[in-house]
Amino acid sequence: MNSPMKTNFWKALGPGIIWAAAAIGVSHLVQSTRAGADYGFQLVGVVILANILKYPFFQYGSRYAIATGESLIDGYRRMGKWVVALFLVLTIGTMFTIQAAVTSVTVGLISSVFHSPLSYVQITILLLLVCAIIVLIGHFKTLDRLIKFVVIILSLSTLTALVAAFMKSDVRTVIDNQVPFEFSVGNVAFLIALVGWMPSAIDISVWSSLWTLAKMKATGYRPSLKESLLDFNIGYIGTTFLSLAFLGLGAMVMFHSGESFANGGVQFSNQLLALYTRSIGEWSYPILAVAAIATMFSTTLTVLDAYPRVLTPILEVYTNKVESKSSENKLKFLWMAILITGAVLLISVFADQMKLLVDIATTLSFITAPVLAVLNLKAVTAAHVPSEYQPSRFMRLFSWFGIVVLSLFALYFLWLKMVG
Repeated sequence: MNSPMKTNFWKALGPGIIWAAAAIGVSHLVQSTRAGADYGFQLVGVVILANILKYPFFQYGSRYAIATGESLIDGYRRMGKWVVALFLVLTIGTMFTIQAAVTSVTVGLISSVFHSPLSYVQITILLLLVCAIIVLIGHFKTLDRLIKFVVIILSLSTLTALVAAFMKSDVRTVIDNQVPFEFSVGNVAFLIALVGWMPSAIDISVWSSLWTLAKMKATGYRPSLKESLLDFNIGYIGTTFLSLAFLGLGAMVMFHSGESFANGGVQFSNQLLALYTRSIGEWSYPILAVAAIATMFSTTLTVLDAYPRVLTPILEVYTNKVESKSSENKLKFLWMAILITGAVLLISVFADQMKLLVDIATTLSFITAPVLAVLNLKAVTAAHVPSEYQPSRFMRLFSWFGIVVLSLFALYFLWLKMVG
């Protein structure tokens, strides 16, 4: 017989896993793998530091929703409509590039694995339509159930591949062949792109607050702060582990392989899977293919769900009215159609330049990160948030430390670009 504590935890479990599915994608499969392939294990500390520094700002999404029963968008509104307008500008400025980047990687993998006769753009449209149908017809419950299944497949597949790589390759050889990292413009640009989505863009803290509210509505259960943070921490720790796992795979399999990644999505995917299977064994191809496609499909799906979910309540802030359920669904459909159209247009232009598209998206996310971090901290420490739900003094100080570090690094990058 299940205890009440276990039953309640299962009711609370979900938003953190969906958050993880949104985070585990380009940052892991592409950027973490490139970090290992190009620099060996040298950037392990950078990946760990990025996950630690960003942790509070992602956590504040769930914390705020549980404390107030509102999303972070409502928290921004309480600071002033200009804050919501700022978030809207940042969102519209990045959403098409982000959706295009994650979709492009997914399409590249699908094309590589299934050798489809369809064109890159045709697969893009088909993929986004399938994701749209899942989101619009299934709503949150379908997303919640599907993502849990996908994340389990991803985790098991990645773990299997990682163990196989360490059994077959020599860690000492990788370490001995590492060349000390130099802070050149190119290397720093890659660091920015890596950290920009490591573990993800801070934007998804807002998505997390909305998913938390949707979970409460779907189950009729309002979890305690402890239960909600446990759900979030499971997802966050999982994303951190997988980012290191993909970096490890890149280092053990690709470092000093003599090959460099292609710019196109299909070529990149072919190289990725070929190098893994050549080093680990042909038997691993199905496992790696499933892991890679599951990774990117879950990211594409959650991103497509998130932006319409975020943009709809923003509109309510400026119309000063709460939309009916039918009107809300129509607005979500409209935003989704706009998002899909923009992503398809971008992919049609950058079809052969996937790496460039990814780097643009991740760099934009890094530059906007300090602004969103400040907004999240202000929201969760506002007077209307009950004191028992607010972060501790240590967490507040650590948050400001993270904001300073992210800001200085962004300014350093911009300075390098100007003088370079």
